[in-house]
Amino acid sequence: MEIEKRFSKMSKRMRSSIIRELLRDATNTSIISFGGGAPDPETFDREALSKLSQEVLTNEYQYALQYGATEGDPILKDEFIKILKERHGITGLEHDNLLITVGSQQALDLMGRIFLDEDSYVMVSHPIYLGAASAFRAYGPKFITIDLEEDGLNINQVESALKDLDKKGEISKLKFIYTVPNFHNPAGVTMSLEKRKALIELAHKYDVLILEDDPYGELRYEGERLPDIYYLAKGEGVMLLNTMSKIMSPGIRIGMIAGDKQVVAKAALAKQGADLCTPTFTQRLVARYLQQGTIFNKVNEAIEVYRKKKNLMLDALQKYVTVEGAKWTKPEGGLFIWVTLPEKYDTMKLFEEAKKVGVAYIPGAAFYVDDRTSSDLRLSFCLPPEDQIEEGIKRIAKLL
Repeated sequence: MEIEKRFSKMSKRMRSSIIRELLRDATNTSIISFGGGAPDPETFDREALSKLSQEVLTNEYQYALQYGATEGDPILKDEFIKILKERHGITGLEHDNLLITVGSQQALDLMGRIFLDEDSYVMVSHPIYLGAASAFRAYGPKFITIDLEEDGLNINQVESALKDLDKKGEISKLKFIYTVPNFHNPAGVTMSLEKRKALIELAHKYDVLILEDDPYGELRYEGERLPDIYYLAKGEGVMLLNTMSKIMSPGIRIGMIAGDKQVVAKAALAKQGADLCTPTFTQRLVARYLQQGTIFNKVNEAIEVYRKKKNLMLDALQKYVTVEGAKWTKPEGGLFIWVTLPEKYDTMKLFEEAKKVGVAYIPGAAFYVDDRTSSDLRLSFCLPPEDQIEEGIKRIAKLL
């Protein structure tokens, strides 16, 4: 049987994660890896989760080991609504405004599934979070790419692109503007308050949905917290995605979509066909953990760990990377530093040489939807031990 010709158009648009492919051979202990965005496992609240796991399995097995509602655990929704009110200032949310997902990656896929067709447009930053690009690309839309500046999306480009689509009579085909406003992955930059307000104004003017992805917002090391786009827009025309992966554990696979009830209901319908429900055990475990009220004490401990690692990496870059024209972002939070080298460097080709000297990073080309050559690279400071950060940067600098 010729299997290849039986595959769907969607399946042929799927691509393996370039990050996973690149890091497959870079997992041995002799390589210092700045590649993946995995949190430091020492920040996980293992003892509390171990105790709670036993309690949930013993006392709530009838729920935790059974099928659950596609929309999610109502007790967990209560806790999310509480956090969004107390820490984000977002009020008025009800259970029907929330969908519990298998991490925020499933949330991205569900947004693509319910909004995107082959004649659709989606507006994204360049560079873009790779997981979002993969989720959206499967549905065949056209990407409108917007450059990132030190304070977020280039708003002039956003406005120009919207005007152009409107002039062509295709503005209704732009299904949403996707943005990671806090500590962008991969670029590390944060969208300014002024740009958040300007983006909302443009989106409302042209009746375009904003998809706000906020996996890193709680991991702020310097500066003042900025209000969510969702908060500023009072929930009008914005869907908020979030996850427990970076502040609790990625292994529990709990994410969330919050916003318009119609969108949430349609996403739940799509989720039914994907997996019926998010695992009930991990949902209830997270709910009981949040009820203890200690999660942000642990987050503050993690912030101290990551702040120190980030500063170690920035100091090492300043000390060792002396290539003329090289520059890098100085993030106020999150997990990533974006390095830009002179154009003569191809960081994809350089990656193989980097592995030979025992260090790994992610080439910038992985984060562009147009398969361009890139002189950028992403460094993640969250996972390597402190004593490896300076040595890893020294190796990269020597290679350059």
